[in-house]
Order: sequence, then C-alpha cells, then structure tokens
Amino acid sequence: MTETAISTATESVADFAARARAWLAENMPTIDPDHPPFSVRAEQASWDHAKDLQKRLYAGGFAGICFPREYGGLGLDHAYQKAFDAECRGYEMPLILNVPTFTICAATILDMGTEAQKRERISAAIRGDEILCQLLSEPSGGSDLAGVITRADRRGDTWVVNGAKTWSTSAFAADYGLMLARTDWTVPKHEGLTMFLVPLNSPGITMRRIKEVNGNEEFCEEFFDGLELSDDAVVGEVNKGWEVASRQLFHERRAVGGGSEFASGIGAENASEMPPDHIGLIERTGQSDDPAAQERAGRALVRRIVKEQLINHVGQGIGNGSLPPNAGTLIRLFHAETTELEVDTALAIAGTAGVIDEGGDSSDLADIGVRYLSRQTGSLGGGSSEMARNVIAERILGFPREPAADKGVPFNQVKRGRT
Repeated sequence: MTETAISTATESVADFAARARAWLAENMPTIDPDHPPFSVRAEQASWDHAKDLQKRLYAGGFAGICFPREYGGLGLDHAYQKAFDAECRGYEMPLILNVPTFTICAATILDMGTEAQKRERISAAIRGDEILCQLLSEPSGGSDLAGVITRADRRGDTWVVNGAKTWSTSAFAADYGLMLARTDWTVPKHEGLTMFLVPLNSPGITMRRIKEVNGNEEFCEEFFDGLELSDDAVVGEVNKGWEVASRQLFHERRAVGGGSEFASGIGAENASEMPPDHIGLIERTGQSDDPAAQERAGRALVRRIVKEQLINHVGQGIGNGSLPPNAGTLIRLFHAETTELEVDTALAIAGTAGVIDEGGDSSDLADIGVRYLSRQTGSLGGGSSEMARNVIAERILGFPREPAADKGVPFNQVKRGRT
C-alpha cells in the first residue's frame, strides 16, 4: 500500500476518484442488482467475508481514508471519502464494518485512546484483522447510561470486572469491545465511571446470543465473572469514563444518522435497510391510480430526500463550527423518524398482504410485515429518541435541564430498583 497511499498526499479529489474507479474495476466483486450480496449480521460468514473485502481495500490503498496515516489510514478529508463512495456504488463493500467498528469504536479510540491503543486497534481494524463492538447497555438499565452497575474493582495492579451487558451489536463476531464500568461508588454517577477496551476472548466472559421477535440473533449479552484487566485497557482516565462515553455517543448518533466521515462505501448492508420501493408496491398492489396511496408514497419519498439534505447540512455545520458537535443528534433523530415513516408507509400500501401470505404475486409482501417488527431499532440505537430530543433541547437549543433526583448524590446512596 505504501507507494499508492503516499501518492494521495498531493492528489486531487478528481484524480483520487479516477484511480479508485480503475482499481475497483480490477479488484472488487461487482453487485448483481437482482441478487445483491446482503450481509446478515447474525451470521459469522458475513463478518469473515467483510474482513476479506477490507483486506482487499487495505492492500489497494483505499482503507481508512479519513483516519490518520500513523494509525493505518490515508489521512484525507471527507471529500475524498465521498468521492470513493460515489465510485464504489455497484461493488461489494464491507459495509457491516462501518457500524460499530469504524464509525463508533475506532473513532472514539482515535479521540480518547492512548497512543498504543490507536496504533494497535485502529490499525488492526483498517487492515481487516479485527472487529470492534460496544459494551454499554445493561439488563437493569434503560437509556440512563451513567447508571451502569457493572463494576471494576482495583486489586493490586489489576482491575477485576463483574457484571453484565446486553444488546451488544454483533459482539459474537468482535475481537475487542469498549466497556463502561463503575470504578467509584462514592461519587455521583457520572464521576465514578471508567471506559475499558476489553479483549473478548478473555477468561471470565460468557457470551450469549439474543433472539429477537423477528427471528434475528444479531445482538448479544455478556456476563463478566472475575474478568481481569490491566491498566493498558483503560481508555481515557480512570473515573472519567463519562467523557469517553459522551464522545462515543457523539460518534454513534452521527453514524446511525449516516453522517460519519469514517464510514466507507454506500448503500444498504442488508435487505432490511434497503429503502422500501413504495412506487413498486403501489403498482404491484393495483393502487397506481389511488390518490391516497400516491400521497403516502410521496410523503415518504420527500422525507427521504430531506434526510440526505439534512445529513449534508449538519455535517458541514459541525465541520465549520456553525453547529455544535451535538448537532449530530439531529441526524440520528431524523433518521429514526424517517425509517419509521418509510416502513409504516410500506405496510399501509401492502395492506393485509404485508401480514398474511395471500399467495400469488403478493406472497413475498409478508417480508414487509417482518420488517415492521424491527421498525423501532432506529429509535433506540445511540440512546432512545426521547433522549435525543433532550440532547437537542438542552445542548443545542440551550433549554434548562429537567430536575434529576440523583444529581450530586453519591451513587451508593442512589435508590435503584425497588429500593
């Protein structure tokens, strides 16, 4: 990769795009529009294939375009990544590595990690050798991430971790996870947290898959029983994990909304993320002349266009300082609401065929009903939509915070559960 990567230092965006175009044609598999190679996150084979594709990108000098050179990337700005994305449309890309490996975890390590963590973990991910995940949510907690009770206790030179995490996206396929744990129970909840970078093959970790209502098993739950970690695993500073978690959530909200410069490739990684073909649905269900169906489809299509415009506007605003970093939450909230509208509209057009196999030409419309079962995922990732509205109100618009009963209270005195 050396000579190819070095040439990008003085290469124009147009020349970079031209070189990418030629390289993609020679090295990456093309997509059959009728049979796209969608990745199933619940299957290990999808992750193995994605790592192989990532290795090709790295060998060709097109991996980690916006990550610094010293950590295995190309050190280029977002314009180069956008140019590459435009050229790679129609080619297989390791899209499932974008979230959470690159856009959330690697981006957080880049901002908050030690030099060794950056050189080792970011570089390994860019090479296609490792996958990263998040270990944040817990069985006993909702959107109050600062209320985690997984604990890391200091014993000599070692941190000993006990507790549990859940809803960890694709953790079964990951090599390392960013885990938030409580290291001091005598201070208010935001002050006693530490972020750790955990090797997931460590003794003391038991992992189980979670089966969702739609049959998918993408998510996992992890149980920590005497997991031992060294100081090298700490990301940021001890008891300042909330700073790391806040930065992590910043990246997650931008990633979920589609506004991260660290994402590479374009298009949907699986069929459930493909925008519904509302016009095609109208035609298949014999509603081409139905004004109500046309209005439903039109509303969804307009919302889709506005979403793309919003991503560009917010991205530019954060980049030039006219919008605060937390403005990425606007993209995440709009994405969730747009996804819900898109899926609701598809089901409304499909009608009963979307929930009952009526046979004939409409037999596959039941897939719309299955997709409807997971329509809420976009409103939960990166914190709930309700939390997103709070962030927008308090940190972007400057509204006063809501009263909190546990504000300033040592965490070991905070009432939890039935207490």
